[in-house]
Amino acid sequence: MFVVFLVFSIALLGLSLSQTHLLSVLLCLETLMVALYLGLGMVAFAGLNYPLMTALVLLTFSACEASSGLALLVLISRSHGSDLLKSFNLS
Repeated sequence: MFVVFLVFSIALLGLSLSQTHLLSVLLCLETLMVALYLGLGMVAFAGLNYPLMTALVLLTFSACEASSGLALLVLISRSHGSDLLKSFNLS
């Protein structure tokens, strides 16, 4: 369980520090989701009364987040020419 917490912490640190490219942000988010999935899987298989369906739903949401993030990355790099977060105008 310590390794899952360590992976989650490193991904959270990477998300907060490296905000230059959209791809690095999406990879950190995906790592966070995988760490959560592994943590839920460890709790579910440890013999506790935790529903396994929750872990499967989290894995499904993680796959949907990855596919929509990749679609956004392709769309933004085609329209703006790069995936630099500083080049986006959010207003």
